[in-house]
Formats: sequence, C-alpha cells, structure tokens
Amino acid sequence: MYFYAARQPILDQNKNLYAYELLFRDSINNVFPNVDGDVATSKMVEASQFNVGVSDFTGNKPAFINFTQETIAQGYPTMLTPQEVVVEVLETEKPGKRLLALIKDLHEKGYTIALDDYQHQSVWAHFFPFIHIIKICWRGTTQEEMQVIKDAIIKFPHIKLLAEKVETYEEYDQAKALGCELFQGYFFAKPEMMKTKQLSPSQMAMAELLYETSKPELDLVSITSVFERDVSLSYKLLRYANSPIFRRRAEISTIKQALVTLGAGELKRFLGLMFATNINPDKPTELINLAMARAKFCELTASDLKTKIDTSSAFLTGLLSMIDAILDESIENVLEKLPLAQEIKDTLLTKKGPVAALITLVTLIERAQWDKTGIVIDKLGIKKESVIKHYNDALAWADEQSQHVE
Repeated sequence: MYFYAARQPILDQNKNLYAYELLFRDSINNVFPNVDGDVATSKMVEASQFNVGVSDFTGNKPAFINFTQETIAQGYPTMLTPQEVVVEVLETEKPGKRLLALIKDLHEKGYTIALDDYQHQSVWAHFFPFIHIIKICWRGTTQEEMQVIKDAIIKFPHIKLLAEKVETYEEYDQAKALGCELFQGYFFAKPEMMKTKQLSPSQMAMAELLYETSKPELDLVSITSVFERDVSLSYKLLRYANSPIFRRRAEISTIKQALVTLGAGELKRFLGLMFATNINPDKPTELINLAMARAKFCELTASDLKTKIDTSSAFLTGLLSMIDAILDESIENVLEKLPLAQEIKDTLLTKKGPVAALITLVTLIERAQWDKTGIVIDKLGIKKESVIKHYNDALAWADEQSQHVE
C-alpha cells in the first residue's frame, strides 16, 4: 500500500525543515477537487494504521493533515500520535460550540492544532487558547488583514503564524518581517538571486567527475586520478562506500577498490549527490532533499518507459533540475560551467524529451496538481500505481541518503 499523496515542506525562519503537509487523495484516478474531504482523510488514516506509517512518509517530521469537524468527531486524529500529526482544521469549518469542544479535547490530549486558510472572525478568539498555529494564505491576505490577525492573537504568544503559498524569496522576507514564523511554498526551490559564482577546486573536481561518468564507457584510470588529486573527495568516497547502506562484507581501503565496488551506476549517484550537497552549503537542506528525491524518481520511472533510457543519466538529470536554485544562478549560466554530456544539457535547457517529461511529472506530484499529473502519466504510457510507488520510494531513499552524504 502506498499513499496517494504529495508532501509539501514547511520551513522555519532559518529555512530548516519543520514539518510536511500531506495532500492526500484515495487514488490517482480520484484526485480532483470534488473528492470528499472526509473520505480522503479517513483513507489516509486507515493506510497509516494498517500499511505504511505517516512517519515513514515524512522522515519522522510532523505531518500536517486536513481534518473536518466530522473526521475529528469520529476520532481519526487520535489514531495517530501527537508526535506525528498536526491536526489542521479545514477553512470550511465554522467556529461553533461542537468544534470548540472537539479542539479543546485534542489539545488536552497533547495534539498540535492548526487553523487552515484563516479568515479572521472575532468568535475564533474562544479557540485561541487551544490553537498552536494559524495558517495564512499569503497571496490571499492583505497586510491590513495580517495586522488584524496579529492584533487578535497578541494575548496568545504561543500561536505561530504560518504563511502558505510563499513562492518567492521576496514574499518570504515580507512574511518574515510581518511576524510569520513558519513558511510553506516553493520559494526555497527557486534561485534566490542572480549572481556569478566561481566553483571551488573541489567542486570543479566533482564537475569533472560528473563528465567522466556521463560517458558510455568509464575510464577508471582517469576517474581514479581525479579522486587522488582531492583528499577531501577521496575521503568522502571511501566513507560512502563503507557506509552501512551497502552492507559490504569487507571494508574498502583504496580508491580503485571503492570505484569497482560501487559500480558505474552507484558512482554516478554518489557524485551527483556530493555535487548537489556541497556546492552551496547555505541553501536549505530540504532543497537538496527535494533534488535527491527527484533524481531517484526519474531513475526509477525511466525503466518503465517504452523509450530506452539510461537510468543513471535520468538520475543525474533529475538531480540537476534544481541546480539553478542551489547555485542561485540561471540554468544557462550553470550549465556553461559544467562539462556535462550534451544530452543532459539539452534536456535541462529545452525541457523536451522523455527525461524532461519525468521531471515535469514529479514536479506536478510535488505540488499536488493531480489533474495535470494524470494527463502526463497517460501521455507517457506508464502505470499510475507504479508512479506512486516510485514517488514514495524516492522520498524514502532521499531521506535515508541525506544521512550518509553530509
């Protein structure tokens, strides 16, 4: 069983991962806006209880999950622990005595409560002692309305404001200045500013290795030589090859041994991850995690396409699909500096071809644009169930890998 869901990151003021919101539907064929919210929530809770846990899907971070008054009354939130869920009360629910009693009960049981797409009404003041987070649609709320909300909760300092649908760094800065402490949206996945950045010698070595491993036949002598010129990179290679995820029977002690043991596919993945995670240490870790998940998704889904595609190349292309945001430069400027295979450059620049379609597909899933997701899946001629499986597997893989490539 796999969640038919997207997870969208929620970051704190320092752009560290705070939680994920799960945007759930009960299947790829039933993901349109008119799906009943109670059904979607109940299916998700059922799946988390009897199949795969919410914490597995969110990397042990809290999951914001939408609940209606009815699903709260049926006790669905309490089927999950207070540590793994934030109970997000949908904006369609009206503030009344029954809802207040339900929220007070959840609060007393230790659950974190959030109000979704908050529109201020004075009656909500009765709920504030039990509310922890108020979500504000950044693009649908004026600064004057923001000030009204801030004034209303001034006596409740435990309440955090969460700005959602924040799509640019300018909006992030504005929301932060207005007192928001949490942020949801893909502002972190876009270039922060356009500037010229020189690659360090170690980064250039990784770029050279990316080029060497993009060739049809690996030149082991040349690759070993590059590693031997960079002590830091060699250390990371040996540490990675010896990590528990490979379950090696014997420890690896030489560069050549590590390269042979890893093999071409795993070497390409290692170099891609090292390049992405080390090229700009100031970027949010969730951005790197997102790039890693995209890479794995492209690799897994490429094998399902009728068109024969090198899965290692699909992995690297998916990983580099966010390189402009990682480097804070245009994709054109970035690719000029990287000696990559022309096929990869063409895919990233023109956004055409089967791998570009895979990148489009995973981007739509990330943003829970389900209607468009189904259209792309049909055009690619792949199974919808496999797509969801690959997405779930890619998220789990990225969460695990992020612990081993630092």
